[in-house]
Formats: sequence, structure tokens, C-alpha cells
Amino acid sequence: MSAPLEPGSRVALLVPGSEDYLDAVHRLLTAGVLPVPLDPRLTAGECGRIFEVVRPDRVIADQQALEDLRGTLPPPGLPLARPMHCTSGTTGTPKGVYSGLLAPADARALVEEEAALWGFADDDVNLVLSPLYHSAPLRFALGTRLAGGRVVLPGPFDPARVSEAIEQQRPTTMFCVPAHLQRLFAHWDRTGTPDLSSFRLVAHAGAPCPVDVKERLLATFPAGTTWEFYGSTEGQFTACRSEEWRERPGTVGRARPGRRLSADPDGTLWCVVPPYARFSYFGDEEKTAAAWRETPEGPAFTVGDHGRIDADGYLYLDGRREDLIISGGVNVYPTEVEQVLGRCPGVTDIAVYGAPDPTWGQRVCAAVVGEVETDVLRDYARAHLAPPKRPKQYQDWPALPRTLTGKVRRTELVAGDPLHPGDGEDQGQQGPTSPSGKQT
Repeated sequence: MSAPLEPGSRVALLVPGSEDYLDAVHRLLTAGVLPVPLDPRLTAGECGRIFEVVRPDRVIADQQALEDLRGTLPPPGLPLARPMHCTSGTTGTPKGVYSGLLAPADARALVEEEAALWGFADDDVNLVLSPLYHSAPLRFALGTRLAGGRVVLPGPFDPARVSEAIEQQRPTTMFCVPAHLQRLFAHWDRTGTPDLSSFRLVAHAGAPCPVDVKERLLATFPAGTTWEFYGSTEGQFTACRSEEWRERPGTVGRARPGRRLSADPDGTLWCVVPPYARFSYFGDEEKTAAAWRETPEGPAFTVGDHGRIDADGYLYLDGRREDLIISGGVNVYPTEVEQVLGRCPGVTDIAVYGAPDPTWGQRVCAAVVGEVETDVLRDYARAHLAPPKRPKQYQDWPALPRTLTGKVRRTELVAGDPLHPGDGEDQGQQGPTSPSGKQT
């Protein structure tokens, strides 16, 4: 029999999103128990690495266990914590983003801040496009639920199913990533655009939005309804109406209320947040200390992103965390994938990188040194990695381009990609080592 859950306990959720899932998350947070939302497609090895870090007191891996859990929890009320989402960082080592337990006043302030920014109300209908184990869709769904609104979960993303839900459920809010919009627009080109007049808020984030997609977003949805925001698993930085983006092309907006942004001379971004928005990396004081510093305005954190802030406070991102791949709004960390595929028999050396992709923003690619067939790599990735982390393209290289200190020159891997050849400007003094051209 499982030990009773207490405030501060952690419950790993490895089941698909549903209304029961959302209710369980709400009840857990009401009890001060931290849900750890995870992709149910994770392999046993991936789960093991995460569990070593977050040390869950209970693991929920099927629907019956979820129902049994709900029966032991109090009715949904004020959340006394934030879910503990996991992020790997560029090291490939999982980190649990931990808010700790919030005092009731801070808990109410957190709920009120989200409601004030996004206007959550009891007549809202939130359409969920992304899996609820991601922080943004879960935050929008929970915010709607806390305001007394309704949440619509049409299942795994499918443009036809989403279009049907728009017609039948008349949603007022939606969070999406650019890849969702591209697929929806392509579908609507074939079938016609549904009536979108019910929407008051369409927020997107997770990856850079192509200009043509952004312009179509503005032209397609009701005026004044579309937003972009910039944030991370650790915390939220900015929010920006699309009309502001049009006036200042490329911006991701100004600091959200209660926050203050600054940039170091090298472009590293820091954000001062209210007490209820602070976090630590669970069980890792060293990584926590590296993420925070004291400023005259209060404690500020960084996730290593770079950008610049103009005189009016608008942020322009220069780059995401070093080497991070953002594919369809999903963060993929090359080091983690390399650590797994490097154990595949026949692989001598491997480097994973992101190449530009017109639909997903970036696609995951791997440069491989060794004697191994593509099908073997594919099968190995399928057995050991969740789908978003599996390379979509493999290339044979005789040797990886590296600096004198041994760091892989990932920009040269992209330049050597036959689908996106470089212009020779950023090859480095020695120039790239060319691949032999195996593609999938």
C-alpha cells in the first residue's frame, strides 16, 4: 500500500491529458502536493534519469491509478504550489523546477496575476492543443478552471479535430505553437476557415514564429485577440500583443507586470520576479545558485538566453540557450540525445544539432561517426527516446568539426547539411569536415 501523500510530496504523472488529469493536478496542488507532469511516451531509461532527480513519492502510470488518486484528494481549491515541470538544460541532466509550498497570500497572488494578464473569466472556454505535461497549456487550462471556465481537450493534435472543436465548442481562448498554426492554416486552405469569432485570446510561444505565419495569424483571427509571450519552464518573462509586434518587428514584448528585465553586456537575460514566482532546482543547490543573483530590485534569475532590450523596454531575442533545439515548440537538448545514441553499437562519435525547418522551426539532426546503418540508429532511437527527441535526419561524417578545446562546432554541422548549405562565412579557420551525405 502506498504511503499517504503529505504537503511537499511529489507525484509523477505518466498518463495522457484529460479532464480527469486536469482535475487531479488541481486537487494535488490544493493539497500542497506537487504533480510532476511527464510525457507518457518516455522510455524506462528516460524515466529513471528523471526519477533520480525528482524522487517521486508516487508514480501514476495508468488511468485506474489516476482515478484511485483523485479519490484520496481534497476538492479542488486554491493551488498551494506550482507543478514541478522538468527541464534538462544543455547538460542533458534533468532538473525539477520547484516552487516549494506557497503561503496562501502568495498562492492567491499567483492566481490573480495570471487572471489579470490573460483575463480568465467564468465564461471562458479554453481549447487545449498541446499535451498537458507541457507547462504552458497546463497553465492556461488550470487558469481557466480556477476562474470557473470550461476546458476542451480534443485529444492529440489534428487540424480536422481542432476545427470541429472550434465549430462545436466555440472556444474563447487557445494556446498554441507556430507549428500548430501552420498545420491549421494548411488545413483551412483545403477545407475553408471555420468561424473564429468566439475567440478573445490566441496566445503563442515556444518557438520563433515565421513572419508569414504571424501576419496570417493577425489577418485570420479577430482583431486584438492574438498575443505572443516569452518564457521558460522556470518562469515567464514577457507578453506582447501582435499589434505591438507589428510596430516593432521581432520583439517578444515587455516585462510582464511585477517583473523587471535586464541584459548583461554579453546579452545574457535576467528577470526579477515576485516572491510567488521564484523557484529552485529540486535537490541541486549548485545549479540553483548559478541561476540566481541578487540585484537592487530583488533576486533575478536566468536560463541562459540572450537578447537585447530597447529604450522602451521591448525585448528582442538573439538566441535561445546554447545548442538548444526548439522543434514544434518542444525543447530538445542535444547532449541528452547524444548520451543515448552514443551507446548505440557502431557509433564512434555523434553530435546532435538543429537545422532550420519551415514547419517545425527546427528539426533534430545527428552527425554520426562510425560504422552503423541508419535503420539501426532509427530503431535504437525508437527504443530509447521519446518521439520529439529522435533525429529526423542522420549524416555520416568522417570526423566531427571541433574547436581546439574539443567542443563541437554545431554551426558547421548545419552548414554541411545538404538541405541547408552554408555560405562559407562561418566555417571557422579550418573549415568544416564534409559529411558523406547519408540522409533520412
